[in-house]
This record gives sequence, C-alpha cells and structure tokens, in this order.
Amino acid sequence: MLREVRYGPLAAVTEAARATWEASLLTVRVLWRMVTGDASLKNLSGPINIAQYAGDSVSLGLVPFLQFLAIVSISLGILNLLPIPVLDGGHLLYFVIEGIRGKPLSEAAQVAGQQIGILLLLMLMGLAIYNDLARLFG
Repeated sequence: MLREVRYGPLAAVTEAARATWEASLLTVRVLWRMVTGDASLKNLSGPINIAQYAGDSVSLGLVPFLQFLAIVSISLGILNLLPIPVLDGGHLLYFVIEGIRGKPLSEAAQVAGQQIGILLLLMLMGLAIYNDLARLFG
C-alpha cells in the first residue's frame, strides 16, 4: 500500500539526507559484493539499461522519475569516489599518498596510474554495455 508523506522544510532536508545516506550505503554494499563475488557482475547496468529504466520510471510519473534520477546520481557519485586514478577518488588517493610520503608521486607513476585507471574504466564500461546487450538480445 502506498502512502504519501509530507515533511516540513527542515524535516524534508533531514529525511533527504537520511535517504541519500541509505542509498549510498546500499550502492557501496552492492559494489563490495560484486568485488568479493557475492553478487553477480550481471547486476551492472550500462547506458542502454539505464535509458530503459528511465523510460519506465517516466511512465510511472514525475516522482518515480525523480527518484530514479536521484539513485543514478548517488550511484555515479559513489563510483566517482573509487580510488581509481582518473576519478576524483583517485586524486584523493594521490593526495593521501603525498601526505604520507611528504612529496608527490613521480610524474611517471602518476601517468602509469592514469593509464591503469583508464583501462579499468574501459573494462567496466565494456562489461556494463555487454550486460545491457545480453539483456536486450538474450
């Protein structure tokens, strides 16, 4: 049974922060389960599947569509914080390493990290698109 709940401005901000935190934790848990093999990599979706879900959520109305957009945004934000050198999380990793060492990594090490990061992202995107095509044609 669905019910509509309305919040005042301050309560709405608190509730939004709680819901964002829960969605963030869920994303991290699922990613971790994929890394450890406890969840299938088939759960990974790419642009085709995301577009299909967006269309499905639009047909349900504005609120479900906005909820879908929020989930996608949170998931992308979490992914961006992964310690992969080409992502923001990778830059944070470099800053931590610099703080520990007292000096930045060499330019060669940073370039190698960037190349590895790009390769990892290409592999991740390839898997996501493969999963999308397998769902579409399989």
